[in-house]
This record gives sequence, structure tokens and C-alpha cells, in this order.
Amino acid sequence: MKKRVLGVAAIFAAAALSLAGCSGSGGSSAGSTGGSGSITYWASNQGTSLQNDKDVLQPLLDKFTAQTGVKVNLEVIGWNDLQTRIQTAVTSGVGPDVVNIGNTWATSFQATGAFLPFDDSAMSAIGGADKFAATALSTGGAAGQTPTSVPLYGFAYGLYYNKAMFAAAGLTPPTTWEDLVADGKKLNDPAKGVWGTSIEAGSYTENNHFAFITSAQNGGSYFDGSGNPTFTQSQNVDGIARYLALMQTDKIADPADAQYSTGTESIANFAKGTAAMIFNQNNAEANLTADGMDPSQYGVVPIPAPAAGKPVASFIAGINLSVFKNTKNQDAALKFVNFMTSADTQSALGKPFSSIPVLKDATPTFTTDPAIATTFSTIYNNMSQPLPTVPLEASFETEVGNSMNTLFATVATGGSVSSSDIQNALNTAQEKVAASN
Repeated sequence: MKKRVLGVAAIFAAAALSLAGCSGSGGSSAGSTGGSGSITYWASNQGTSLQNDKDVLQPLLDKFTAQTGVKVNLEVIGWNDLQTRIQTAVTSGVGPDVVNIGNTWATSFQATGAFLPFDDSAMSAIGGADKFAATALSTGGAAGQTPTSVPLYGFAYGLYYNKAMFAAAGLTPPTTWEDLVADGKKLNDPAKGVWGTSIEAGSYTENNHFAFITSAQNGGSYFDGSGNPTFTQSQNVDGIARYLALMQTDKIADPADAQYSTGTESIANFAKGTAAMIFNQNNAEANLTADGMDPSQYGVVPIPAPAAGKPVASFIAGINLSVFKNTKNQDAALKFVNFMTSADTQSALGKPFSSIPVLKDATPTFTTDPAIATTFSTIYNNMSQPLPTVPLEASFETEVGNSMNTLFATVATGGSVSSSDIQNALNTAQEKVAASN
């Protein structure tokens, strides 16, 4: 899922209980707004505005209609509303034929039974599983189960660094977490309002991402093989402690960062030169350009792990496509999914939506810088792991992320956070997640 929108409320259990409303027999059904020669498509907001998405998508949808005779009724939905709209469609049985979902929602939505499984027949209808990069396809649902979504747009985290600031300090981009901290300290000048890094420490989604990434670098996990939460294991505690230390003990992140929650404040600091490094996904370029920073002024490397850690630099972020099981236009819906995941359409959408290709051997179009394109493609395909593919994933995002918000707020207001404090916070989060099951 795209980082600015990741994280959803844990309200999927009600969907499973209300699944009868989504059956294909009786009552209203998904796709009821379209005729026999049409489908309804709910797209997520990927561009600069809802209208921008419409402007980008409509010419492609017209092309699809010309090719197939199937009209697409498009609605672009903002991320603040999309999950709730989908949830309502699941419980009521009235919704679109095809919908964009954040890929971290895939397992939770799969558990409702409301979405069409991409079995051999459905997968063949969209061009076959072999066309997708294995990393992208791994986000389609729970491991070992037939996926109920397929990848549409890919994203990954990287470490952006200011080339001029690094050159002036005689530094090269860090390759270990220890190097990152050491470089940050050398670049720090709080008296002048300059910090080694800037982080979105008030964003529960961003904080959850780094709880996951730092744990994975430590060899940890937040769920066991049976899908039970294991939040309090030492690798998780140590990973969060390492991320909190950027502000608490390493002091290379401004305490004011604890108020950052929109996904744009740290980018703005980086663009104006008050932060030497930021952690961000590959879609940051548009914001950086809007904030006055030229791509030639920065470089990107994988987020480094500790010297003894595992080379995990991101989770597999992105947007997937799902088809409601009770659509009255399944053939048309699958034709549309095939079109949206075709090489030509993927290439056309990569630049305006700043996405990494989800197809094998596709050429990235999200940036004109070949080095940055190669770096992010390598991170996405070789240095990323999926967020937990369990039904409780949505609740995990919310509870762990909000716990970290509180911990950062404590540090920012002059308090201290110990490993015991982190373990207690994770234990509380685990209890809440387990109770939501």
C-alpha cells in the first residue's frame, strides 16, 4: 500500500458475520450500478487529487471500452473513505465490480469471503500469474491460499540523502544502521535547525512500517506460523528501540517530528535542507519537486540494517485489484483487470502514479533517474518482505502504530522510554489485537 494511506481499522470481523449480504443469489449485488455492457470501478487516489486521477485514468478506460465494448463507470475515492466504502459494500452486497485495495488489506478482506479468488481459470483470464513479479504477487492474500487480489502498483521505501550535505562533510551514503546514525550525528546542527534526519514520528502508519522493518532486520516477526500475535518478542522490542533512538539517544531527529503525521512534513524538511536524510517511498519525487528540490540534488540507497542484521529495507508496499465475487459481469471485470495489469497500461500509469512495475522485467517509468529506478526496483524485488499475511494484520497496523505514536510523544516532551516501556506497550497492543479476533 502506498505509505500515506497505510493502516486500517480492525472492523473486518463484522464483514464475515454479514457475508450473506454478499452472496450472488437474492438481494442487491456488487456491480448493480452497471448494465450488461458495463462495470463499475472504484479507484484509489494515487495522483495529486481525485480529479487528477480521473484525468489520468479516463483516456485509458476509453481505450479499454474501444477494445472490448465494455464501459467502465469510474469513481475515484480518497484514502480516508476507501476502506469504509469497501467495508460497506462487503456487508451490504452493493458495490463495484472491481476495486483498488491497499495490498496490506488483502488478507483481511480475503477472510470475508466477499472477493473472487484468482484460481487457475481467473488467473488465466488476466494473462496468467507468470506475468507478475513474484514479490508483487505475494501480496494477494494469505500464504498458501488462492489470492483474492492481484498487484496493480508497487512501492518501496528508500533512504534519501542530500548529495551536497554529504559531500561537504566528506561522507558516503550509509550501508549499515550504525553508519546512518554516525553520519546523522556529523550532519546534525540543531542550533541552526539542521538535523541528520527527519521522520514522520506522529504517523501511526509510518511508525508501524518501521516497527515491522526494524523487526525483520533483527530476524523477528509479529505473528507466528498460526497467525497468533507475538508482539513482545525481543527482536520487536529492540527494533522499536532502535527507531526511537533516532530521537531519544542518537538525537539526530528533531523532537518536533513527533507532530508529523501527514507523510509530507519530513519531505518538506529534506527539500529545504533542514534534514540531511529521510526515509520515504519512491513516490516522494513529486512532493520534493513541488517543494523546490531537483532530483539531481539527492540520491537514494536502501535503508540499512544493523551490521549483524538481515538486509530488509522495506515492506512490499502497493495497491492491488480485487473483483467482488457477486459481480454480475465477471467476464468483463476480468478483462478489465487484464487490461489494467497489461504492459502498456502499467507503463502509462507508472509515471503519473509514481509506481514501481509489478510485472516481470518491466522498465520503471516513475523516475527519469536510472540510478534511483534501479535502487528502488532492487529494494522492491529483492530486499522487501510482505507485512503479516494474516487476518489480524489491519489491527496490528493500528495498535502497534498508535503505541509508537505515544512512545515518540513521551520522548518529544522530555520523557524517556525504556525497553520495558516498549514491551509493556506492545503487550497492551497485543491484547487489543487478540481481543479483536
